[in-house]
Amino acid sequence: MGVVSGYWPSESELDKIRKKVAELSGRDAQEVRVVVSPYRICPLGAHIDHQGGTVSAMTINKGILLGFVPSDDTQVTLQSGQFGGEVRLRIDEVQLPKHMSETNGLTEQMDSSTPQEECKWGNYARGAIYALQSKGNHLKTGITGFICGSEGLDSSGLSSSAAVGIAYLLAFESANGLVVSPTENIEYDRLIENEYLGLKNGILDQSAILLSSYGCLTFMNCKTIKHKLIHPPTVQNNHEGDLGNAYKILLAFSGLKQALTTNPGYNRRVAECQEAAKILLRASGDEEMEPVLSNVKPEVFEAHKSKLEANLAKRAEHYFSENERVMKGLEAWASGNLKEFGELITASGLSSIQNYECGCEPLIQLYQVLLKTPGVLGTRFSGAGFRGCCIAFVEADKAEEAATFVVNEYSKLQPELASHLNQGPAVLICDASDSARVISNTFS
Repeated sequence: MGVVSGYWPSESELDKIRKKVAELSGRDAQEVRVVVSPYRICPLGAHIDHQGGTVSAMTINKGILLGFVPSDDTQVTLQSGQFGGEVRLRIDEVQLPKHMSETNGLTEQMDSSTPQEECKWGNYARGAIYALQSKGNHLKTGITGFICGSEGLDSSGLSSSAAVGIAYLLAFESANGLVVSPTENIEYDRLIENEYLGLKNGILDQSAILLSSYGCLTFMNCKTIKHKLIHPPTVQNNHEGDLGNAYKILLAFSGLKQALTTNPGYNRRVAECQEAAKILLRASGDEEMEPVLSNVKPEVFEAHKSKLEANLAKRAEHYFSENERVMKGLEAWASGNLKEFGELITASGLSSIQNYECGCEPLIQLYQVLLKTPGVLGTRFSGAGFRGCCIAFVEADKAEEAATFVVNEYSKLQPELASHLNQGPAVLICDASDSARVISNTFS
């Protein structure tokens, strides 16, 4: 178990991946381009995106690196730092969504010389080609590439799937000389996840990864899909200088890799929110509207919440209180009030446990440890709280002390799970990061 911090990607990390791609391709390391696709956190806006609520996000200095060189032909050859095998395909092959290729018996047409399991990790590359093809882009140049995530990091709850998809999109676009806007790439990554892979998720993750700017919070209205970046001023509460110098982001890992089978059913929460919305809309005479809580006015909820069963009332209470916390958080961040911003994050975490009723014992214990940790301004689960980690904003000058405290206290409560963290850091000290980008060697 340990504590890790630092700039990402470091020059040594970039050099390492350039050398790896040079070995694979037989090209000079200075020709290698590197896609930097960061993970994201959501400080406020827990579990309300599917109801059209407003959420917040920012990227961190950990994530996906994809080193590549353009091929001399249409061949795409990929290796991974996390998975075995080699993915080989042609960039001009027609890619079909997984359900269509399986229905038509085409799942194995891509390359009969490649083992089937290949490399299921290659599906995101295929999905990126599918997304670009589906919008009429002409792809003729493949890549030789090597992809890896931040070492020793369990990325559960940090949007690693969106970061991978975006990395492939940026690499293929760069190799083919395509100029694509962030907004277009948000849609392309949605196609990868929703259409090609058949996943049921929204666009928060890819929006945060593609639109973030260092030191800013990205706020997105999930009903209107409109976003804005909130730039902070100097910091209040006796801090001096920029807001980015006043705080660090802690990722505290639980050691829990799989969701507990005894959890109360996270998928059920969406249906419960919709049922609550349906009852409230009927009570207000608006039953023809889509049954999502963003279509229910707060005053309607207050007037008719007695009509809801206890569990439905809790889900709706979380939605409306969380939406309000996001709005207050926007103001706190914009004014540089880290203390209030942190308190809102902690309140979000508590409502997730009490009203949304998600989380499991190890993550709840980890949350409670962070609450009493020196220097912590605010904390909550990252994701649903059934596995993965908690996030916390902490005063920068107390980050090391806080990380050590969390490691020691959590190991007392969950010694077995804590022992699973020996191969990687138990706590990461992170900084805010920038949006996804391609780094080209200035000497190439």
